[in-house]
Amino acid sequence: MTLDTLSVVVPCYNEEDTLPLFYAEICRVAQRMDDLAFEFVFVDDGSADRTLALLRDYRKADGRVRYLSFSRNFGKEAALLAGLRAARGRFVAVMDADLQDPPDLLVAMRDGLVKEGYDCVAARRVSRAGEPKLRALSARLFYRLMGRIARVDMVDGARDFRLMTRRVADAILSMPETNRFSKGIFGWVGFKTKWLPYEHVPRAGGDTKWSFFKLFQYSLSGIAAFSQLPLALASILGVLLFFASLLILVFLIIRRLAFGDPVSGWASTVCIIIFIGSMQFLCLGIMGQYLSRMYLEVKRRPPYFIRETEEDGAGADGSDAGEDTCQNG
Repeated sequence: MTLDTLSVVVPCYNEEDTLPLFYAEICRVAQRMDDLAFEFVFVDDGSADRTLALLRDYRKADGRVRYLSFSRNFGKEAALLAGLRAARGRFVAVMDADLQDPPDLLVAMRDGLVKEGYDCVAARRVSRAGEPKLRALSARLFYRLMGRIARVDMVDGARDFRLMTRRVADAILSMPETNRFSKGIFGWVGFKTKWLPYEHVPRAGGDTKWSFFKLFQYSLSGIAAFSQLPLALASILGVLLFFASLLILVFLIIRRLAFGDPVSGWASTVCIIIFIGSMQFLCLGIMGQYLSRMYLEVKRRPPYFIRETEEDGAGADGSDAGEDTCQNG
């Protein structure tokens, strides 16, 4: 009997410290889930360390390992897209290589799909112990804001870590935009999703690639991609300032007629000019966020270029690749 295949998509960027640990763990979990055939789709996002060399070694020893290597660093969103396009399985999992996404959860995720009838099982962290307080607070505020202004299913602590059916994966791939915000896309496509809570797990090694500034930029991308409310707020702000200026004008006229003395003092005038000017720049900035994304989409540039795959590396013909061989790196 032919087993259903589970494709595990793993974006990697400078993960030489954690990749051996992750590979050993995912192999162990695959042995437990012996009712499924596995393929491991690693996407090297232009790493500058030995990540690609490790993937070549794994491919030589294990025929289930497949990999794509980008021509440069295109970002995690491009790596996720490439991995999903390359995945061949009936079930598709997306997870990170730093072991903050515990591979053991794949067992419960598989049960959610097969036994409970869900289309997707996604993981969410119920705590942020060990994270900087400012970063944890910013993340909670972002998810709360997205829950109010965007019509997508995004819960607090949601991770990219999830297991989905082929139907869900194909729906995600059918969305043509190149500037992608996967957390929003996962929720936008819908389908019956189960959220699997788990405690925060620290990185197995190395340092995070996400600085506070990068996370802030990423959050702006998510807001611009799935909500038009900022544009509406800019318009509302303009209307409010217009009526406020009318009220001030009426006040000045009445004061002139009543006291015969124009308003004195340049400080208040300067403050008003600065306030209105700052609001104008804010509105221009909001519109600029949307226009910049339209500009990038209109150019239709490919989201990534692939420099090498397992078919180009050693062992691509399968002559020296084992069926289910696992190594520790």
